Amino acid sequence: MATSAASANLEDVPSVDLMSELLRRMKCSSKPDKRLILIGPPGSGKGTQSPIIKDEYCLCHLATGDMLRAAVAAKTPLGVKAKEAMDKGELVSDDLVVGIIDEALQKPSCQKGFILDGFPRTVVQAQKLDEMLEKKGAKVDKVLNFAVDDLILEERITGRWIHPASGRSYHTKFAPPKVPGVDDVTGEPLIQRKDDTAAVLKSRLEAFHKQTEPVIDYYSKKSIVANLHAEKPPKEVTAEVQKVLS
Repeated sequence: MATSAASANLEDVPSVDLMSELLRRMKCSSKPDKRLILIGPPGSGKGTQSPIIKDEYCLCHLATGDMLRAAVAAKTPLGVKAKEAMDKGELVSDDLVVGIIDEALQKPSCQKGFILDGFPRTVVQAQKLDEMLEKKGAKVDKVLNFAVDDLILEERITGRWIHPASGRSYHTKFAPPKVPGVDDVTGEPLIQRKDDTAAVLKSRLEAFHKQTEPVIDYYSKKSIVANLHAEKPPKEVTAEVQKVLS
């Protein structure tokens, strides 16, 4: 980022926002560094806990998919390489993804550490990530495994119904509509997202387990995996995460 552009932008930021950002940074400076990896199947509540952990420990949230898109859009050297691979319909290489993570870690927001979500998905990726961090004199501190029984996930996900026009969502067991299959406000029919059907979920879970079990084993050997009881209500999971990280 060009400094002149950055400082010009800062001039437009209201003082109260600048002050609160400074206060946030001062408060953050006393927090311990944390480098975390979140692993969990769809519906395990990772997405709920991630922003809470991020704010509590002043970490940056690294979602590799978003980062790749951002690098491509910003035309960084790695982004250009990634785009070449994507245009050919090839998978972006592990080295490239780790390089993009490496790039992101230079940002001020990543100073206290990070939350990695959706990566590493294979043991080779985990090893490459470790090598990259080692060069910086850092390492992964904890791997949070959002473990939930498949049957519970099935109940959580396949029970979701949506009113497409408003985005209101219901759950047959946990938040049912007043009349089954019908939106409370408009009386219009509810639909189920294609991803939320039992058949799709089953194949997603099978792929997830096959792919991530070796990664969890890899980190378990380093004794940094925390198995969370992710089937519990969100507040209890948050408390468990804080206990694990304290």
